[in-house]
Amino acid sequence: MVILLGLLLLMFFAYLGWSIIWVAPVVATFVAYFSGLDVLPTYADVYMGGFVDFAAKWFPIFLLGAIFGKLMEDTGAAKSLAQRIAKVFGSKRAILGVLVACAILTYGGVSLFVVVFAIYPLAIALFREANVSRNLLPATIALGAFTFTMTAIPGTPQIQNLIPTDTFKTNAMAGSIIGIVSGLMMAVGGYLWLAYRDKKLKAKGEGFTEPAGWKEERNDKPAGNFVVALLPLLVVVFTLNILKWEPIISLLTGIVSIFILNAKQYKTFVSSVNEGAKGSVMAVINTSAAVGFGSVITAVPEFKDITNLLLNVSNNPLVSEGLSVQVLAMITGSASGGMGIALQALGATWYQLSQTGAVSADALHRIASVASGASILPHNGALLTLLAVTGLRHKETYKDVFVVALIIPTLALVVGIMLAAVGIV
Repeated sequence: MVILLGLLLLMFFAYLGWSIIWVAPVVATFVAYFSGLDVLPTYADVYMGGFVDFAAKWFPIFLLGAIFGKLMEDTGAAKSLAQRIAKVFGSKRAILGVLVACAILTYGGVSLFVVVFAIYPLAIALFREANVSRNLLPATIALGAFTFTMTAIPGTPQIQNLIPTDTFKTNAMAGSIIGIVSGLMMAVGGYLWLAYRDKKLKAKGEGFTEPAGWKEERNDKPAGNFVVALLPLLVVVFTLNILKWEPIISLLTGIVSIFILNAKQYKTFVSSVNEGAKGSVMAVINTSAAVGFGSVITAVPEFKDITNLLLNVSNNPLVSEGLSVQVLAMITGSASGGMGIALQALGATWYQLSQTGAVSADALHRIASVASGASILPHNGALLTLLAVTGLRHKETYKDVFVVALIIPTLALVVGIMLAAVGIV
């Protein structure tokens, strides 16, 4: 009950627009106190431990990703790509253009956090040209980066698709039919919803508005050469996925390529790097605060009872696994975190069932992956990063994120379980 109350409080305050930076530790302290934990040690060791561990691991990615995105914006590269995508899909299909761009990068192996930073300036240019409300921007990026290409489409190199391989002795292509069907449900269903919402908003006279603090003169900045604009993105994708370089090195290489290809604009580089660096700090702190809260939740004694209840909710391992991974990902605010907890607890048991022929290991892999992504509540770390980058609040955007990144993926998960139950994998 304390965990549930804590989650409700965190989501409520996040939805109101209160900063997660101070709300998360306050609510975490509340949960710790009423769970019988020592408050100060829990804050210092558990909350800050989770906070610092996440920041230490991901800050370089946030920093370089933000700088990369800012340079793409200020050199005119993002505008050039936006114009080309608009030509391909039509200026009226900005949502589809952003969705496809996100999906390509995510399936190419680019970190979700990097995708957010890299796509944002491109998305702003596309939405401006098509007069689409910025309130739909987080949902569009979330659909393209946090759903079907992250968990469902076979072969995706995202960690949510790789974690189950160790448990079930599978590969990234496991459960291909389930993945394709559930992925199409998410992609098509999500796009249709966003297209419907765009039409409704425009009917009410709600179109594009410039982000707060946006400099109007930037709108008239000429677009760069398309090939020059595309090359830095290709450099990052190629070095990350083909050459298997570390993400930090790939991003650095992408940044250096922007410097070289746009050498004539060298006078703007320092200000672009500075602004990108500033933007990365708020994003990483927001996400780290949510991760710290999740660390406290998992340390509460009641959390073990919740885990045991979820893992034994059904005799059907597909249902048990899907529900366990989804709910634990919701509670922790992390797709990979919730999946890791569930697989650590009962992964070996599920794998043994697959060896007896009771259920397919490939199906278990894909269901776990899809379930992990169907979990974006207001305190989700990736969502908080997305909102920090776009400068929007839950109250303005979460309704659409809820539909495309939680409701539709949940329906896709149910269909995936039904397919697996009848032997379609």
